[in-house]
Parts: sequence; C-alpha cells; structure tokens
Amino acid sequence: MKRFAFLTLLVLASLALAACGGAQATPAPGDVSQPCPTCAVAAPPACPTPAPVSLTDLGGRTVTVAVENAYVPFNYVDEATGDFVGWDYEVVPEICQRLNCVAEFKQAAWEGIFPAMNAGEFDMLADGVTRLYERELIVEFSIPYVTIGQVLLIRADYEIAELEAFKADPKVLVGTQIGTTNELVAMENFPRDRIQSFEEFPGAVLALISGDVDAVVIDNVSAIGYVGTNPGKLKVGPQLTSDEHLAFAFPPGSDLVLPVNSALRAMQEDGTLQVLNDKWFKPK
Repeated sequence: MKRFAFLTLLVLASLALAACGGAQATPAPGDVSQPCPTCAVAAPPACPTPAPVSLTDLGGRTVTVAVENAYVPFNYVDEATGDFVGWDYEVVPEICQRLNCVAEFKQAAWEGIFPAMNAGEFDMLADGVTRLYERELIVEFSIPYVTIGQVLLIRADYEIAELEAFKADPKVLVGTQIGTTNELVAMENFPRDRIQSFEEFPGAVLALISGDVDAVVIDNVSAIGYVGTNPGKLKVGPQLTSDEHLAFAFPPGSDLVLPVNSALRAMQEDGTLQVLNDKWFKPK
C-alpha cells in the first residue's frame, strides 16, 4: 500500500507541474534532434492564487446578521417608536463601519437557528450567544465581547430572596426559553415539572409579570434590561451561574471570523466596546 501511495503521489505531482507550467513544450514533428526555429512556445498558465481576505476592509460587502428581535437588551422592538433597537443594532454596524461592510439584519426564530447557521443561511449570528463546546462543533465563534452570569428574574414584590428557598418551595414555577443555556441551567436547579419553557423570552417575562410563573432563568444583562423596560414590576433575584462568554457565531469556515475579531479587539483597545456594554448592560 505504501508503494501504491508513492506512485500515486508521483502521478499527481506530474499533473500539477503540467497544469502550472512545470512541463516542457512538445517538440514539433520533424527532426527532433534540432529545435524548431519557427515554433513559438506559449507561456505556461500560472496557478491562480486566491485573494486574501483583508482584516480591515471587506470591500463594502453585505453581511447578513441573524437576530430574534425579541431578546432584551440585545435586539428588540422599541414600543414607543416601533424601531428595532438594542446592543446588536449598535455594535454590529460599528464593526461594519470599521471593516467597510454593510450589516443586513434578518429576523430568525431561536429554535433551529444553529442548524440554519451551519447551513450558511446567515453570515453571522448575533443575539447574545453563549460559547459552548457543543456549539463549537457546528459553528465558529468570535472572541467573547462580554462575560455574563445567569440569575432568577422575579417580580418586584416577591419576598423570597435566597436561591435555596426558591428550590425548596414546590409551588415555585420557573420560566425560561427553550433550547438555550438558560433552559439547561433551569433543569440543573429545578425539577422539570416546575419548569415552563417558552419559544421566546418576552413570553416568559409576560408570564412572570402576570403571575403564571414565579421566576425566569435568564442572563443577568437581559434581566437588567427587562427591569429597565418594566419599571416597578421586576427585580433581579439570586445568581445561578457566572463566567459565561457571549460571542458572535458564524458558519463553518467563514472568512468573517478574523476580520470581526480584529474589529472587536480594536473596539476593546479604544474603549468603544466598554462604552456600548455599559450603555446596554448596566442598570439604568
């Protein structure tokens, strides 16, 4: 088998030389002992070299960015204006301004969003995605742009303050979003018959405000966002996890990963990222 592989390599090498100019021109018919004085030998074709992707200039290309438009404070509808607003709608255009690209946001349901990303339906996924090993098997990630933890979001008048009290009370029901790390954390802390998973977080938060559930397992930055958009109704409860890294996701082999990382690092260095994180992630 080794001999066969070596001969195969020799054949492939000779073909490559012929394609890229390594082979000699075939002599014209006649006296092969003398060169043909009237035969013009064409220059061999050069092997094309793929153009490298610039880390700073994407040439004005359009980048499709998947968002839910239902995930405070990353992307949601401003009830006063009807506009789409949030961290994603400020940070991604800032990245594109630095990379000479145009961000085109496309709404997508969370459930099934990773297979869609894997299939290349979007160029980039925003939406406050947690970097997980299981996800890294099917998509690529940027460097993290913020580190968060998960908490219980509760009603402002709720008296239970300790996590163990929430766990011990069999009447306490918790909501979360299906298919998220929040749902996994909810299952780690509460029996499944006390967990209600919603398609989107706004549904879970509305259920909390109306009293259908007693808490919502959610990222701390999102909890702060919902407290701000529902003044006097909600508060941040006990902490469940910490040190989770959020990042942008890309289809496998995407040429956008390195440029986006370059822009994020520049935004970290000049303070722009911290300013935007403070604007959207800190309590108002």
